[in-house]
Amino acid sequence: MLAGTNAVNLTDGIDGLASSVSMIIIAALSIIALNYGVYEIATLGFILCGACLGFLIFNLHPAKIFMGDTGSLLLGGSIVVMALYLKMPLILLVVAIIPVLETISVILQVMYFKKTGNRIFKMTPLHHHFELSGWKEGKIVSVFCVITLVFCIIAILLV
Repeated sequence: MLAGTNAVNLTDGIDGLASSVSMIIIAALSIIALNYGVYEIATLGFILCGACLGFLIFNLHPAKIFMGDTGSLLLGGSIVVMALYLKMPLILLVVAIIPVLETISVILQVMYFKKTGNRIFKMTPLHHHFELSGWKEGKIVSVFCVITLVFCIIAILLV
């Protein structure tokens, strides 16, 4: 629960990234819930997707409103609760690939820096590494969303 909520919190750092990636993950979990007849989770998920869409209107680059810890922790907690309610906690490793990679990048960076004094990435979480490598915010959000979508489709097909 703690890791899942914090993973989305780490993903929040570029305009529209956490909300768009979370919306795709929540939509995938909602579709899985529909397939298994767990309508209360599907309803919750689609409500959260609508909230994310409404928020994205004001959060796309350049953001006029920021999510902050409260919003990202809510989204992360909701994703974890949905997976747990569906009795599929391991599916989070597939559908939430971007938050997982963001968290792993931070863990690796801290461990490697403490051991060697050098860095693996220019900056963590991972989206900041790409930002410092010259990628525009819109490109990072788009690429991360496409990766999330592909992994969510794989997860839906697997279950």
